[in-house]
Amino acid sequence: QVQLVESGGGLVQAGGSLRLSCAASGRTISNYVMGWARQAPGKEREFVSRISVSGSITKYTDSVKGRFTISRDNAKNTVYLQMNSLKPEDTAVYYCAVYSSVYSDSIIGSWGQGTQVTVSS
Repeated sequence: QVQLVESGGGLVQAGGSLRLSCAASGRTISNYVMGWARQAPGKEREFVSRISVSGSITKYTDSVKGRFTISRDNAKNTVYLQMNSLKPEDTAVYYCAVYSSVYSDSIIGSWGQGTQVTVSS
């Protein structure tokens, strides 16, 4: 089973940037679709972005299109989420996971422990 550890979160002002990392261990992620989701206080966890095995297909929720970029480095067993032009509504705990498909919200295994992103206005 793949273990996932997210990092890179923090406190940033609106308009700022953060780069999240998701380091995998226990198994290579090179054969898996990977992605990010987030959960804001009092809300359900929601899809943010997914990336195909090769990285050629990426999906984003509408609210982050043009601001967030997902990428992967299979050699480092790591997935990234570059977040630019951050808004207060991006405040949430961000999680990464292995997905069954780039077109599906269904995950394989467990979520990581998450990393907190807080955007101040």
